[in-house]
Amino acid sequence: MKRVCSRYISMILMLLPVSLLMVSCDDMEDKTPPVNTITEKTISKIFILSEGLFNMNNSTLALYDFKSQTMNPDFFLSENKRGLGDTANDMKLYGSKLYIVVNVSSQIEVMDAATGKSLKQIPFFAENGTPRQPRYVAFADGNAYVCSFDGTLSRIDTTSLAVTGRITCGRNPDGICVANGKIYVSNSGGLDNPNYDNTVSVVDAHSFTETKKITVGINPSKIQADSEGDVYVVSRGNYGDIPYKFQKINSSTDELVKTFDDIPSLNFTINNDTAYIYNYDFSTNTCWIKVFDCRDDKMISDNFITDGTPLSTPYGIDVNPVNGDVYVTDAKTYVVWGDVLCFSRNGKLKFRLQEVGLNPNKVVFITL
Repeated sequence: MKRVCSRYISMILMLLPVSLLMVSCDDMEDKTPPVNTITEKTISKIFILSEGLFNMNNSTLALYDFKSQTMNPDFFLSENKRGLGDTANDMKLYGSKLYIVVNVSSQIEVMDAATGKSLKQIPFFAENGTPRQPRYVAFADGNAYVCSFDGTLSRIDTTSLAVTGRITCGRNPDGICVANGKIYVSNSGGLDNPNYDNTVSVVDAHSFTETKKITVGINPSKIQADSEGDVYVVSRGNYGDIPYKFQKINSSTDELVKTFDDIPSLNFTINNDTAYIYNYDFSTNTCWIKVFDCRDDKMISDNFITDGTPLSTPYGIDVNPVNGDVYVTDAKTYVVWGDVLCFSRNGKLKFRLQEVGLNPNKVVFITL
């Protein structure tokens, strides 16, 4: 069975009612979101990716320009005269190019970050035409590495934009990062509920071969490394009696070295060895964001938001690499357009961009 409307709900499979897809026309039509005056001196613009709803072909890419104080909620469409595709899961900047991973459409969209023009669509299909369903992308030494739900890891040359290699990892890879000359791929098995996978594949970047599988908690997903090469991974359990886990891998030994049972995280991001971790409880519809020191493996704060700003449904988290502001995307009910909230490092709301897209999940920052 397939996902309903989001990458998190996808792994829960049919726990949410199909009625989530029965949205009104008003929710799906083009909108021009209200924008308040925003002052930002460290970056010139941000791209905001919204994945839309599964099988609705309505992923969007918004652009907010801090200089002109303007928002284009469907920037990709306006610049390329076509839609982005179905269920865009990830977006990252490498050099002058923006890479967007479109899962259900099985495409990697590569665009010029300066102009917004598409440079190439890289199809991700098996030889028999079966979609590979790419999920996330990471970069190292002129290569883009893409993990896909069909169990493969693909390598793309970022100059020629050609696929130069492909290997098999575990079942339904759902996260990727690079550390210490190696690529780490979390194998979730998320489409085989309740028979989840529980491994992280270690791939040598030079030879592009898998050297090891590390056993972690079941259903591993988001994975990211700190500056010292320690690799942190979220294992999402079975959405029942096995809870989420936050775990640490030593990339020198490729061993699981620590499990933080008191941090049941759903997603996180790391900036300057500080991890911003959030959780959402689907049974109670409650959430939190914590701050964690990766150098000392200690919690800095159990409550990142210090001014009482409410969040409905955190769906993505990214950090401005210049000033450390934390951007949280809020999917709200999954069937109405969500917001982007920008917090200072002290957890105080600086501004909110309203109605940026349907299920916004990723923010990329363009510096001056």
